[in-house]
Amino acid sequence: MARVRDLWFKTVTNPDGVKTREKTARHGKGKRWLAVWTDLDGREQTQAFEKKVAAEKHISLMEADKARGNYIDPNGGKKRLVDLVESEEGWLSSLTADPSTREIYEGYWRVHVKPRFGQREIGSIKPSHIRTWVKHLEKRLAKSTANRVLAFLDQLLQSAVDNELIAKNPCASKTVQKPKAEPRQVVPWPKARVVAVTEALPDRYRIIATLGASLGLRQGEIFGLAVDDVDFDRRVIHVRQQVKLIAAKLLFGLPKHDRERQVPLPESVAAALEEHLEEFPAREVTLPWEELDGEPVTLRLILTSRESKALNRNYVNTYIWKPALVAAGVVTLEDLKARVPGRRNQKNRKHGMHALRHFYASVLLDAGVSVKALAAYLGHQDPGYTLRTYTHLIPGSESRAWEAINTVFRRELPAAGTEPEHSL
Repeated sequence: MARVRDLWFKTVTNPDGVKTREKTARHGKGKRWLAVWTDLDGREQTQAFEKKVAAEKHISLMEADKARGNYIDPNGGKKRLVDLVESEEGWLSSLTADPSTREIYEGYWRVHVKPRFGQREIGSIKPSHIRTWVKHLEKRLAKSTANRVLAFLDQLLQSAVDNELIAKNPCASKTVQKPKAEPRQVVPWPKARVVAVTEALPDRYRIIATLGASLGLRQGEIFGLAVDDVDFDRRVIHVRQQVKLIAAKLLFGLPKHDRERQVPLPESVAAALEEHLEEFPAREVTLPWEELDGEPVTLRLILTSRESKALNRNYVNTYIWKPALVAAGVVTLEDLKARVPGRRNQKNRKHGMHALRHFYASVLLDAGVSVKALAAYLGHQDPGYTLRTYTHLIPGSESRAWEAINTVFRRELPAAGTEPEHSL
């Protein structure tokens, strides 16, 4: 039951039954009046005030908020952010994301958020603190990455709002501006570069470039492609899984966005696959499915290491892909050694294996394949994303626009070039 207690005096009943008021040990110290009420779970909550009228007003507000469904625990903001995130029932424990996304979030928390805000009371985090932190992030990270880290903190503080610990999310303040990533336009590799890099790869791994440039597969999908996923008769590839790297361990998982798909298999690529399998037969590889302790799954992979293991992207990128880039003259050793503190080397990043997907997209668009079909082949959730990424590669849009308008408004003139007569 809601009530106000006097912390300076207490009522004592004497042996003869007479009640008297006596000073408490707190008399004259701190705030005198204690507002007492129960929260939505029936737990008793308290808050001290200097004046009785203020305590009574606070109780009235708490009861009114409960009745309206707007109740926020005034003491909830005193909870530390680290307790909200790392407790047994905290944000990370309740996260349902796949292991790779979880690993990313855990990195954001450990490296960027926890050092700055982990020990802070949630209610003490103000928009001004976040603005200062974002400026610090922008000095260390690419703006796109800084934006993702800010979005992660936004999720944490929004969960505090949802759990009725605080009334407002400071990240939602209009004064907190998202870092604006520099516009970056995809520039596909020319065919000559694709050929040069392909030829520079070791024989065992040369098919990597073929699968990326001719089928638009992601790196993990290439590593996870099994013989049973290739339908040589129907000339189609079934993209059913990828190889993931989680906590330095490999596992199988669904393709990105958990979307299986089919990709057309050109005859030339089918022939290249058959030649590869003749020289380097598929090997059975067993890995856990989706989780590090997931059910073991065995697949006959087209690409394996010399030890017949699934390919590790860190090994391939460092010891196979980058040397091929150098050998093909795409980058130099000095380019590979260049580092910007806290950031990826943006100059080298555009020459990652993902460049093969961009080449694939550019070839299909140039051939007139629709954006919707390309999105399906690439495994994009939203064709709008495909359009935004590759719209500048769609050929002939200006000439088609001119022709369309001319067709509507063209005036047909007589062969002699004179103005046509008006019919009566």
